[in-house]
Amino acid sequence: MDINALEKRIDELIALCDELERKQSSMESDRENWMQERTRLLEKNEMAKAKVEAMIMRLKSLESD
Repeated sequence: MDINALEKRIDELIALCDELERKQSSMESDRENWMQERTRLLEKNEMAKAKVEAMIMRLKSLESD
């Protein structure tokens, strides 16, 4: 293998590494966004659950009156 072919292959590997780093960075960013969305949805779910439980309690108290 001559020097030019080796240099070309090294340049290709460097480009591939750069591309993989960009993809990894993008995936990490996506993961962080999904984790934030998950947390937000869990909080909304807990709020909805609390509201439903409060409505049930009010309905039960109306039944007993």
